Amino acid sequence: MFCTSFINVANELGAPSYVFYTCGATCLAFMLHVQSLFDRGEFDPAELKDSDAELAIPGLRDPLQGKQLPSVVVEADWLPTVMRHTRRTREAKGILVNTFHDFESQAVASLTTGQTPPLYTTPPLYTVGPIIDLKMKGDRTAGETEIVDWLDKQPESSVVFLCFGSMGSFDEEQVKEIAIALEASGQRFLWSLRKPPQKGKPEFFPSEYDDVKEGLPEGFLDRTDGLGKVIGWAPQTRILAHPSVGGFVSHCGWNSTLESTWFGVPVATWPMHAEQQLNAVMLVKELEVAVEIRMSYRKTSGEVVPAEEIERGIRGLMAAENEGRRIKAKEMSDKCRKAVEDGGSSYHSIGRFIEDVITD
Repeated sequence: MFCTSFINVANELGAPSYVFYTCGATCLAFMLHVQSLFDRGEFDPAELKDSDAELAIPGLRDPLQGKQLPSVVVEADWLPTVMRHTRRTREAKGILVNTFHDFESQAVASLTTGQTPPLYTTPPLYTVGPIIDLKMKGDRTAGETEIVDWLDKQPESSVVFLCFGSMGSFDEEQVKEIAIALEASGQRFLWSLRKPPQKGKPEFFPSEYDDVKEGLPEGFLDRTDGLGKVIGWAPQTRILAHPSVGGFVSHCGWNSTLESTWFGVPVATWPMHAEQQLNAVMLVKELEVAVEIRMSYRKTSGEVVPAEEIERGIRGLMAAENEGRRIKAKEMSDKCRKAVEDGGSSYHSIGRFIEDVITD
């Protein structure tokens, strides 16, 4: 999806071009719609990004508020690039999307059947997901074994897992608020805590603490001993697959979204970058398999989410009153797995793609 310049090479060779879209169909519908508005001079992110103004989006049941616009279209450095790639995606012979039909049926319909009046035309769409790396086989590392052994000792669906992706880290002030929230919630927890990149250095990804105590408020580990565990890098799919995990505080990256769906784990949404705000809206409002911590959060804002807001989200995620969302998450998990089985929607879609390539 960021390599659309290769369409030129394919054209020179007389070969068909297909785009693999690693985000979801909702994101694709959103980006195509915004690109249409942008090209007509009708999209001003500076005016919208912090507002309650509403923008109707094909593929979403309810309008999107300006403050919920994904970071990728409100950051000046990113907008021209993503608009260029989105524009060129229309030139492809087809688009393979890492999703499955039942997960984003309204967005798929808006892109394929015209049920939502389109403001654009799109190439044929193939829903081929979920394409995820489960990494459930093979030997465990010593760190993975320690984590799984700890989870084995916890009651079923009792642990809230906090993990914020390969680029997810927080400064000291925000870490303190998370720690206060976890302690006050009284919930069992497993927290993946990463060291943020050093300011002023060309580093994008977090690293590991020599000792996690470095990043935590004094005495936190002692006060939560027996209740929670703080780790560095997390074997996310192994953790989400474990029966003791009952909730996932997530940045809502698309891989994490698909993985939590595969395992039927409900989410508390805390988006940060890219299209994650849109994913959060979809999970909370459209699918009702998630609760909100703050759907409009953007890491670049420098805001600190207070402990009270985080605690409220964690309690809501793990509460008995959340059983309806938990049931919906399990139902979607069943649909997710059936999609890639023989006869499933993604199985058929991949077959259709192969036939189209062969007969082109």
